[in-house]
Amino acid sequence: MLPTQDQAPPRRGSRWRLIVGALAAVAMIAALALTGITQRSQSASALEDALGGRQLRIMAPADPGGGWDQTSRAVQTALGDIVGRTEVYNVGGAGGTIGLPQFVRHTGEANELMVTGAIMVGAILTNGSEATLDDVDMLARLTTEYLVIAVPADSEIRTMEDLADAMAEDVGSVSIAGGSAGGVEQVLTGLVAEAVGADPREASYVAHSGGGEALTTMLSGRSTAGMSGISELLPYIEDGSMRALAVSSPERVDNLPDVPTLRESGLDIELQNWRGIAAPKGLSESEREALIAMLDEMHGSAAWQEILSDRGWEDAYLTGPELTEFLQKDQETTAQILEQIGLVK
Repeated sequence: MLPTQDQAPPRRGSRWRLIVGALAAVAMIAALALTGITQRSQSASALEDALGGRQLRIMAPADPGGGWDQTSRAVQTALGDIVGRTEVYNVGGAGGTIGLPQFVRHTGEANELMVTGAIMVGAILTNGSEATLDDVDMLARLTTEYLVIAVPADSEIRTMEDLADAMAEDVGSVSIAGGSAGGVEQVLTGLVAEAVGADPREASYVAHSGGGEALTTMLSGRSTAGMSGISELLPYIEDGSMRALAVSSPERVDNLPDVPTLRESGLDIELQNWRGIAAPKGLSESEREALIAMLDEMHGSAAWQEILSDRGWEDAYLTGPELTEFLQKDQETTAQILEQIGLVK
């Protein structure tokens, strides 16, 4: 049977164009793959040159157990397939302003990195630190995280409204445990005090040099309540050791869906903590580019994305001029808030 018009076989020229097109597509895919391999090889070579055979070291400028320590070890894990073994070490105290001047001395050493963030911005101001973030080379912002306000499970305070009422009645009698002086937890304490009509300068904030110490105070009941990053308190909220009262996010968060926001609790407050990573000053442009390429690769890795998901951290990756602009604005805003609540003059 002869084919009908609708069933007519393709002409020879059409079949040939299909074959040529398929071959061209295969060639393009192969070329792109080869380009990707070449680029990765070049990045690896540049990073190897930058490190100069030295092991990558990451300073967590806080005691073990807190957010900077967790972030440092998360970066260490995510970089495993990129740079191999790295070392994380802790230099705790004063919101990072003890570790910061020590880190500044590593001028020109591309194998030295330091985790930093919003807490250090405030601590530099409140502690009058001579070393500032202007003395390091900020490479990237990595994450942001909202805070949770919580009380021990056996506390008589059941809701954020209860805590707000107690602070409004006598703010000095309500002790709040958190991280370093001038950090985001103390800022949030001042903002809550102000929002309930109390004098934020009279707020009773119990500062700690690391998240581990703050957690001990919170769990022991030696403070009325505590404030920290969600990822730091989540395990103790989930196991029933602590009761979450509110989160500082604009909307409820996925890992604490039953916990209201501060705005839902009648307090018009939103606050988040950011964490990033810095290198010393004095690196060559090629060294700096190699380190940023390393962080770019880490950010795109499945390992890092899994860490973000597991810990509930917001992906806030930022480099380049946008990072510089963000840092300038954050420092200005933090200074204004700290002055507003009486922590700096």
